Amino acid sequence: MNSTWYKFSIFVIILIVGVAIQQGIQASESEPQQKEEVDIRPIVSVELLNAVDHQVSISSFGEVQALEKTILAAQVSGEVTTWHPNFVAGGLVKRGDILFSIEKDAYEAALLQAEAKISLAQATLIEEQARQQVAMRESRSLPASKVSDLYLRKPQVLSAKAQLKSAQAAYRIAQRDLDNCDIKAPYDALVISREIGSGQFINIGMKVAEINNIEVAEIIFPVAGFDSQFLPNTIDNNFALITTKEFVSVSRKGYLQRDLGIVDQTTRMSHLVIRVDDPYSLNSNLPRLKFGTYVEVSFEGIELKNVYKIPQTLVNNRKVWLLDENEQLQSHAVEVIREEGSYFYVSSGVNENDKLVMTLPEYPQNGMAAKVLDKATPLASAKI
Repeated sequence: MNSTWYKFSIFVIILIVGVAIQQGIQASESEPQQKEEVDIRPIVSVELLNAVDHQVSISSFGEVQALEKTILAAQVSGEVTTWHPNFVAGGLVKRGDILFSIEKDAYEAALLQAEAKISLAQATLIEEQARQQVAMRESRSLPASKVSDLYLRKPQVLSAKAQLKSAQAAYRIAQRDLDNCDIKAPYDALVISREIGSGQFINIGMKVAEINNIEVAEIIFPVAGFDSQFLPNTIDNNFALITTKEFVSVSRKGYLQRDLGIVDQTTRMSHLVIRVDDPYSLNSNLPRLKFGTYVEVSFEGIELKNVYKIPQTLVNNRKVWLLDENEQLQSHAVEVIREEGSYFYVSSGVNENDKLVMTLPEYPQNGMAAKVLDKATPLASAKI
């Protein structure tokens, strides 16, 4: 009997436990789980587009060249007596400096002879003019038929005047030859070479040196076709910046001087000329700009009106991505009229205050919903 009672008790316990488990499962199933919805829209940042007026900057490269190159030659013959200490290759001389001198004794003597001839011719003329006055007084008492030009000494006076002019001309030549014994620098110059020395005898026309003008230098540089349409309307002393491309960069001011007026048949480029005053800083403390230096030149072109400045990284196949009023991505074709540095300048395809997408999702699609990371700010004031 005890065994029967024991089995019955176990059965009841098992039944009670099963009922409790079943009730627990039903209770858990009856409580609905509250799950939050997940926003799967990609996060983007946008900036508002603002139209600006942009001053075009044009840059190119060229070589510093001398405006003038002069081969000096002797205009008189003689022995070289002295020369300027800077009259050596690489030396700098100023306008009017005496580069070298030729022995002057013979030319000073020739000048004295010319002065003497002038004095003699003047005396002869005075004498003939006096005789003419005597003849004119005597002619008043003679019949007109006997008074001729020869009697009035007109030929003699004309001859005396001619001799005086000839003597004066000879004096000028003698003075010129004497002056030419001192060979002077025609401008501020860099001496390229010198081919004479003290005691050397030189002849008329002999090459003695080569010098370059350093009062002004020129830089001839090409302008690409895509830059030609942005050149200033007039090229008349427009400011330009010249920068050397060396380890230690040097900057100097210059000005646009002229257009060479031709298009290169090989490169199809135009060429402009920039001038730089005092490139060797003979009259200033500015850094030197030596001939042959390769430099970058930059200057202002025309001004673009109402254009949009957009980073090149945001323009793909001439299209940009905008965020519409429904916060959906939309691709817009744009017209790029100018590229400078890392930016494109766009004239059409976008409008004022359009939201330009700055950070795109991995695979953007038209109509794709997006979530804006921050409040949009004008692109002109944003750090790009």
